[in-house]
Amino acid sequence: MHGEYKVPEGKLIVADVDVEEGRLRNVRLSGDFFLEPEDALGRMSDALEGLPADAPAATFEYAVEQARGDAVMVGFDAHAVAITVLRALNRSSSWHDHDFELVDTGEQHPAMQMALDEVIARQVGSGERDPTLRVWEWASNAVIIGSFQSLSNEVDLEAAARHNTTVVRRISGGGAMFVEPGNTITYSLYVPGTLVEGMSFVESYAYLDAWIIRALKELGVDASYVPINDIVSPAGKIGGAAQKRFSNGAVLHHVTMSYDMDVSKMMDILRIGREKLSDKGHISAGKRVDPIRSQTGLTRVKVVEAMLKTFDGSYGLRHVDLDEPTRRAAEELAREKYESEAWLARVP
Repeated sequence: MHGEYKVPEGKLIVADVDVEEGRLRNVRLSGDFFLEPEDALGRMSDALEGLPADAPAATFEYAVEQARGDAVMVGFDAHAVAITVLRALNRSSSWHDHDFELVDTGEQHPAMQMALDEVIARQVGSGERDPTLRVWEWASNAVIIGSFQSLSNEVDLEAAARHNTTVVRRISGGGAMFVEPGNTITYSLYVPGTLVEGMSFVESYAYLDAWIIRALKELGVDASYVPINDIVSPAGKIGGAAQKRFSNGAVLHHVTMSYDMDVSKMMDILRIGREKLSDKGHISAGKRVDPIRSQTGLTRVKVVEAMLKTFDGSYGLRHVDLDEPTRRAAEELAREKYESEAWLARVP
Protein backbone atom coordinates (compact mmCIF):
# COMPACT_ATOMS: atom_id res chain seq x y z
CA MET A 1 0.00 0.00 0.00
CA HIS A 2 1.37 3.37 -1.05
CA GLY A 3 0.76 6.88 0.27
CA GLU A 4 2.18 10.32 -0.44
CA TYR A 5 1.84 13.63 1.37
CA LYS A 6 3.31 17.00 0.42
CA VAL A 7 3.83 19.09 3.54
CA PRO A 8 2.48 22.64 3.00
CA GLU A 9 5.57 24.77 2.27
CA GLY A 10 7.60 21.65 3.03
CA LYS A 11 8.72 18.41 1.46
CA LEU A 12 7.20 15.22 0.04
CA ILE A 13 6.88 12.13 2.24
CA VAL A 14 6.18 8.65 0.87
CA ALA A 15 5.08 5.59 2.85
CA ASP A 16 4.96 2.04 1.47
CA VAL A 17 3.47 -0.53 3.84
CA ASP A 18 1.96 -3.98 3.93
CA VAL A 19 -0.85 -4.96 6.26
CA GLU A 20 -0.86 -8.48 7.68
CA GLU A 21 -3.44 -9.61 10.21
CA GLY A 22 -4.38 -6.01 10.86
CA ARG A 23 -0.86 -4.74 11.58
CA LEU A 24 1.70 -2.71 9.67
CA ARG A 25 4.50 -4.73 8.09
CA ASN A 26 7.46 -3.92 5.84
CA VAL A 27 7.16 -0.18 6.47
CA ARG A 28 9.33 1.90 4.15
CA LEU A 29 9.50 5.69 4.53
CA SER A 30 11.10 7.86 1.86
CA GLY A 31 10.89 11.35 0.35
CA ASP A 32 12.76 14.48 -0.69
CA PHE A 33 13.08 15.80 2.86
CA PHE A 34 16.31 16.35 4.82
CA LEU A 35 17.22 14.22 7.82
CA GLU A 36 20.32 13.96 9.99
CA PRO A 37 21.63 11.50 11.00
CA GLU A 38 20.51 9.35 8.09
CA ASP A 39 19.97 6.19 10.17
CA ALA A 40 17.03 7.94 11.85
CA LEU A 41 14.92 7.05 8.81
CA GLY A 42 15.33 3.36 9.52
CA ARG A 43 14.51 3.87 13.18
CA MET A 44 11.30 5.68 12.31
CA SER A 45 10.24 2.99 9.83
CA ASP A 46 10.98 0.29 12.39
CA ALA A 47 8.96 2.13 15.04
CA LEU A 48 5.85 1.81 12.87
CA GLU A 49 6.38 -1.90 12.29
CA GLY A 50 3.68 -4.00 13.93
CA LEU A 51 1.39 -1.17 14.98
CA PRO A 52 -2.36 -1.75 14.45
CA ALA A 53 -3.46 -0.56 11.02
CA ASP A 54 -6.56 1.01 12.60
CA ALA A 55 -4.61 2.92 15.26
CA PRO A 56 -5.29 6.67 15.52
CA ALA A 57 -2.92 9.08 13.82
CA ALA A 58 -1.59 10.11 17.24
CA THR A 59 -0.25 6.57 17.76
CA PHE A 60 1.77 6.69 14.55
CA GLU A 61 2.98 10.20 15.33
CA TYR A 62 4.11 9.26 18.83
CA ALA A 63 6.03 6.20 17.56
CA VAL A 64 7.90 8.27 14.96
CA GLU A 65 8.63 11.08 17.41
CA GLN A 66 10.08 8.66 19.96
CA ALA A 67 12.19 6.92 17.33
CA ARG A 68 13.68 10.10 15.89
CA GLY A 69 15.56 10.85 19.10
CA ASP A 70 17.63 13.97 18.55
CA ALA A 71 17.56 13.67 14.76
CA VAL A 72 16.99 16.90 12.81
CA MET A 73 13.99 16.75 10.48
CA VAL A 74 13.83 19.46 7.80
CA GLY A 75 10.75 19.88 5.61
CA PHE A 76 8.66 17.37 7.52
CA ASP A 77 7.82 16.14 11.02
CA ALA A 78 6.36 13.16 12.82
CA HIS A 79 2.81 14.44 12.35
CA ALA A 80 3.29 14.60 8.58
CA VAL A 81 4.62 11.02 8.59
CA ALA A 82 1.45 9.92 10.39
CA ILE A 83 -0.75 11.54 7.74
CA THR A 84 1.28 9.81 5.02
CA VAL A 85 0.77 6.43 6.69
CA LEU A 86 -2.98 7.11 6.89
CA ARG A 87 -2.98 7.80 3.17
CA ALA A 88 -1.14 4.56 2.46
CA LEU A 89 -3.83 2.76 4.46
CA ASN A 90 -6.60 4.51 2.48
CA ARG A 91 -7.84 6.09 5.69
CA SER A 92 -6.87 9.56 4.44
CA SER A 93 -7.24 10.91 0.92
CA SER A 94 -5.63 13.62 -1.22
CA TRP A 95 -7.19 16.13 -3.58
CA HIS A 96 -6.34 13.93 -6.55
CA ASP A 97 -8.23 10.97 -5.11
CA HIS A 98 -11.53 12.77 -5.77
CA ASP A 99 -13.56 14.06 -8.71
CA PHE A 100 -14.88 17.54 -7.96
CA GLU A 101 -18.11 19.14 -9.15
CA LEU A 102 -18.73 22.86 -9.56
CA VAL A 103 -22.42 23.32 -8.86
CA ASP A 104 -24.15 26.41 -10.25
CA THR A 105 -26.89 27.39 -7.81
CA GLY A 106 -27.59 30.82 -9.31
CA GLU A 107 -28.50 33.93 -7.32
CA GLN A 108 -30.07 33.06 -3.98
CA HIS A 109 -31.43 34.92 -0.99
CA PRO A 110 -29.71 34.51 2.41
CA ALA A 111 -31.79 31.71 3.95
CA MET A 112 -31.50 29.64 0.79
CA GLN A 113 -27.71 30.10 0.77
CA MET A 114 -27.55 28.68 4.30
CA ALA A 115 -29.83 25.78 3.42
CA LEU A 116 -27.88 24.87 0.28
CA ASP A 117 -24.71 24.62 2.34
CA GLU A 118 -26.27 22.13 4.73
CA VAL A 119 -28.06 20.03 2.09
CA ILE A 120 -25.07 19.73 -0.25
CA ALA A 121 -22.68 18.94 2.61
CA ARG A 122 -24.93 16.14 3.83
CA GLN A 123 -25.18 14.75 0.29
CA VAL A 124 -21.40 14.62 0.00
CA GLY A 125 -21.10 12.93 3.38
CA SER A 126 -23.65 10.25 2.46
CA GLY A 127 -22.04 9.60 -0.92
CA GLU A 128 -24.99 10.95 -2.93
CA ARG A 129 -22.80 13.65 -4.47
CA ASP A 130 -19.12 13.94 -5.38
CA PRO A 131 -16.98 16.48 -3.49
CA THR A 132 -18.25 19.86 -4.58
CA LEU A 133 -17.24 23.50 -4.96
CA ARG A 134 -19.87 26.25 -4.99
CA VAL A 135 -19.43 29.99 -5.56
CA TRP A 136 -22.24 31.95 -3.95
CA GLU A 137 -24.15 34.60 -5.90
CA TRP A 138 -26.25 36.91 -3.73
CA ALA A 139 -29.75 38.07 -4.63
CA SER A 140 -29.93 40.53 -1.72
CA ASN A 141 -27.97 42.13 1.12
CA ALA A 142 -27.21 39.96 4.13
CA VAL A 143 -25.57 39.73 7.51
CA ILE A 144 -24.55 36.18 8.38
CA ILE A 145 -23.75 35.53 12.01
CA GLY A 146 -21.81 32.54 13.29
CA SER A 147 -23.54 29.57 14.85
CA PHE A 148 -22.56 30.55 18.40
CA GLN A 149 -22.81 34.34 18.24
CA SER A 150 -25.33 36.39 20.19
CA LEU A 151 -27.83 38.02 17.86
CA SER A 152 -28.41 41.05 20.10
CA ASN A 153 -24.70 41.57 20.77
CA GLU A 154 -23.69 41.33 17.12
CA VAL A 155 -26.42 43.01 15.08
CA ASP A 156 -28.36 46.25 15.18
CA LEU A 157 -31.61 44.95 13.71
CA GLU A 158 -33.03 48.44 13.13
CA ALA A 159 -29.94 49.41 11.15
CA ALA A 160 -30.16 46.18 9.19
CA ALA A 161 -33.75 47.00 8.26
CA ARG A 162 -32.74 50.52 7.21
CA HIS A 163 -30.20 49.05 4.82
CA ASN A 164 -32.61 46.39 3.53
CA THR A 165 -30.34 43.68 4.93
CA THR A 166 -31.57 40.23 5.93
CA VAL A 167 -29.95 38.69 9.03
CA VAL A 168 -29.40 34.92 9.06
CA ARG A 169 -27.45 32.45 11.19
CA ARG A 170 -25.19 29.84 9.59
CA ILE A 171 -24.27 26.39 10.92
CA SER A 172 -20.54 27.05 11.21
CA GLY A 173 -18.79 29.03 13.91
CA GLY A 174 -16.79 32.22 13.50
CA GLY A 175 -17.72 35.85 13.20
CA ALA A 176 -20.37 37.92 11.46
CA MET A 177 -20.14 38.86 7.78
CA PHE A 178 -21.78 41.73 5.92
CA VAL A 179 -22.35 41.12 2.22
CA GLU A 180 -23.84 42.97 -0.70
CA PRO A 181 -24.40 41.49 -4.17
CA GLY A 182 -21.29 41.98 -6.26
CA ASN A 183 -19.09 43.12 -3.38
CA THR A 184 -18.01 39.82 -1.84
CA ILE A 185 -16.68 36.50 -3.09
CA THR A 186 -17.93 33.56 -1.06
CA TYR A 187 -17.32 29.93 -1.89
CA SER A 188 -18.01 26.62 -0.17
CA LEU A 189 -16.10 23.36 -0.36
CA TYR A 190 -17.99 20.20 0.53
CA VAL A 191 -15.52 17.35 1.01
CA PRO A 192 -15.32 13.97 2.74
CA GLY A 193 -13.58 13.91 6.10
CA THR A 194 -10.87 11.66 4.68
CA LEU A 195 -9.40 14.69 2.90
CA VAL A 196 -8.37 16.18 6.24
CA GLU A 197 -8.02 12.95 8.24
CA GLY A 198 -5.18 13.17 10.76
CA MET A 199 -5.02 16.97 10.57
CA SER A 200 -5.88 19.31 13.40
CA PHE A 201 -8.64 21.84 12.77
CA VAL A 202 -6.04 24.57 12.28
CA GLU A 203 -4.07 22.44 9.82
CA SER A 204 -7.23 21.63 7.87
CA TYR A 205 -8.01 25.33 7.41
CA ALA A 206 -4.59 25.95 5.88
CA TYR A 207 -4.81 22.83 3.74
CA LEU A 208 -8.25 23.63 2.31
CA ASP A 209 -7.31 27.30 1.74
CA ALA A 210 -4.03 26.58 -0.06
CA TRP A 211 -5.56 26.64 -3.54
CA ILE A 212 -7.17 30.07 -3.07
CA ILE A 213 -3.87 31.49 -1.82
CA ARG A 214 -2.27 30.23 -5.05
CA ALA A 215 -5.09 31.72 -7.11
CA LEU A 216 -4.75 35.14 -5.48
CA LYS A 217 -0.98 35.11 -5.95
CA GLU A 218 -1.45 34.30 -9.64
CA LEU A 219 -3.66 37.41 -9.82
CA GLY A 220 -0.88 39.53 -8.33
CA VAL A 221 -2.24 39.67 -4.77
CA ASP A 222 0.43 39.00 -2.15
CA ALA A 223 -1.92 36.78 -0.17
CA SER A 224 -1.04 34.56 2.76
CA TYR A 225 -2.77 32.44 5.36
CA VAL A 226 -2.79 33.49 9.03
CA PRO A 227 -4.03 30.96 11.61
CA ILE A 228 -6.66 30.23 12.61
CA ASN A 229 -8.77 31.19 9.62
CA ASP A 230 -7.72 34.45 7.96
CA ILE A 231 -6.52 35.29 4.45
CA VAL A 232 -4.52 38.51 4.44
CA SER A 233 -2.33 40.72 2.28
CA PRO A 234 -0.05 43.68 3.01
CA ALA A 235 -3.02 45.90 2.10
CA GLY A 236 -5.13 44.33 4.85
CA LYS A 237 -7.36 41.39 5.61
CA ILE A 238 -8.96 39.81 2.55
CA GLY A 239 -11.28 37.30 4.13
CA GLY A 240 -11.91 34.52 6.58
CA ALA A 241 -12.96 30.88 6.63
CA ALA A 242 -15.28 28.76 8.75
CA GLN A 243 -15.92 25.03 9.01
CA LYS A 244 -18.59 22.59 10.05
CA ARG A 245 -18.01 18.84 10.55
CA PHE A 246 -21.03 16.55 10.03
CA SER A 247 -21.70 13.24 11.73
CA ASN A 248 -21.88 11.47 8.36
CA GLY A 249 -18.26 12.39 7.64
CA ALA A 250 -18.69 15.53 5.53
CA VAL A 251 -16.68 18.69 6.03
CA LEU A 252 -18.12 22.06 5.02
CA HIS A 253 -15.42 24.69 4.51
CA HIS A 254 -16.57 28.11 3.36
CA VAL A 255 -14.66 31.34 2.79
CA THR A 256 -15.85 34.92 2.36
CA MET A 257 -13.50 37.46 0.82
CA SER A 258 -14.04 41.17 0.40
CA TYR A 259 -13.98 42.34 -3.20
CA ASP A 260 -15.29 45.84 -2.43
CA MET A 261 -16.85 46.40 0.99
CA ASP A 262 -18.83 49.40 2.22
CA VAL A 263 -17.43 49.91 5.71
CA SER A 264 -19.96 52.57 6.68
CA LYS A 265 -22.88 50.16 6.24
CA MET A 266 -21.04 47.38 8.00
CA MET A 267 -20.27 49.59 11.01
CA ASP A 268 -23.87 50.78 11.16
CA ILE A 269 -25.24 47.22 11.27
CA LEU A 270 -22.61 45.19 13.15
CA ARG A 271 -22.19 46.24 16.77
CA ILE A 272 -18.93 44.35 17.23
CA GLY A 273 -17.71 45.80 13.96
CA ARG A 274 -18.00 49.29 15.45
CA GLU A 275 -15.89 48.28 18.44
CA LYS A 276 -13.25 46.54 16.33
CA LEU A 277 -12.83 49.54 14.05
CA SER A 278 -13.37 52.30 16.60
CA ASP A 279 -9.64 52.93 17.05
CA LYS A 280 -8.87 53.00 13.33
CA GLY A 281 -9.14 56.69 12.71
CA HIS A 282 -8.14 56.39 9.05
CA ILE A 283 -11.43 54.62 8.24
CA SER A 284 -13.91 57.37 7.50
CA ALA A 285 -17.68 57.05 7.37
CA GLY A 286 -17.66 56.72 3.59
CA LYS A 287 -14.62 54.48 3.31
CA ARG A 288 -14.68 51.41 1.08
CA VAL A 289 -12.34 48.47 1.59
CA ASP A 290 -11.43 46.77 -1.68
CA PRO A 291 -8.38 44.52 -1.16
CA ILE A 292 -9.06 42.33 -4.20
CA ARG A 293 -10.43 44.93 -6.61
CA SER A 294 -7.68 47.46 -5.94
CA GLN A 295 -4.86 44.91 -6.10
CA THR A 296 -6.00 43.15 -9.27
CA GLY A 297 -7.81 45.84 -11.25
CA LEU A 298 -10.22 43.10 -12.35
CA THR A 299 -13.97 42.83 -12.16
CA ARG A 300 -15.43 40.41 -9.65
CA VAL A 301 -16.48 38.11 -12.51
CA LYS A 302 -12.91 37.94 -13.82
CA VAL A 303 -11.53 37.24 -10.34
CA VAL A 304 -13.97 34.35 -9.89
CA GLU A 305 -13.10 32.97 -13.33
CA ALA A 306 -9.41 33.03 -12.42
CA MET A 307 -10.10 31.30 -9.09
CA LEU A 308 -11.99 28.49 -10.80
CA LYS A 309 -9.28 28.15 -13.43
CA THR A 310 -6.71 27.60 -10.67
CA PHE A 311 -8.86 24.98 -8.94
CA ASP A 312 -9.66 23.21 -12.22
CA GLY A 313 -6.00 23.20 -13.24
CA SER A 314 -4.98 21.73 -9.90
CA TYR A 315 -7.72 19.18 -9.21
CA GLY A 316 -10.24 19.22 -12.06
CA LEU A 317 -13.83 20.48 -12.05
CA ARG A 318 -16.97 19.12 -13.68
CA HIS A 319 -19.69 21.76 -14.08
CA VAL A 320 -23.21 20.76 -13.03
CA ASP A 321 -26.50 22.60 -12.57
CA LEU A 322 -28.52 22.57 -9.38
CA ASP A 323 -30.80 19.53 -9.59
CA GLU A 324 -34.45 19.78 -8.59
CA PRO A 325 -34.34 17.34 -5.63
CA THR A 326 -31.53 19.39 -4.08
CA ARG A 327 -33.34 22.65 -4.77
CA ARG A 328 -36.56 21.37 -3.19
CA ALA A 329 -34.75 20.01 -0.13
CA ALA A 330 -32.96 23.34 0.35
CA GLU A 331 -36.15 25.37 -0.08
CA GLU A 332 -37.87 23.26 2.58
CA LEU A 333 -34.91 23.56 4.97
CA ALA A 334 -34.75 27.32 4.39
CA ARG A 335 -38.43 27.70 5.35
CA GLU A 336 -38.35 25.39 8.34
CA LYS A 337 -34.97 26.34 9.82
CA TYR A 338 -33.06 29.29 8.40
CA GLU A 339 -36.03 31.66 8.09
CA SER A 340 -37.30 30.79 11.57
CA GLU A 341 -36.96 33.09 14.55
CA ALA A 342 -36.12 30.06 16.71
CA TRP A 343 -32.94 29.38 14.73
CA LEU A 344 -31.94 33.00 14.26
CA ALA A 345 -32.33 33.86 17.95
CA ARG A 346 -31.16 30.53 19.39
CA VAL A 347 -28.39 32.57 21.02
CA PRO A 348 -30.40 35.71 21.83
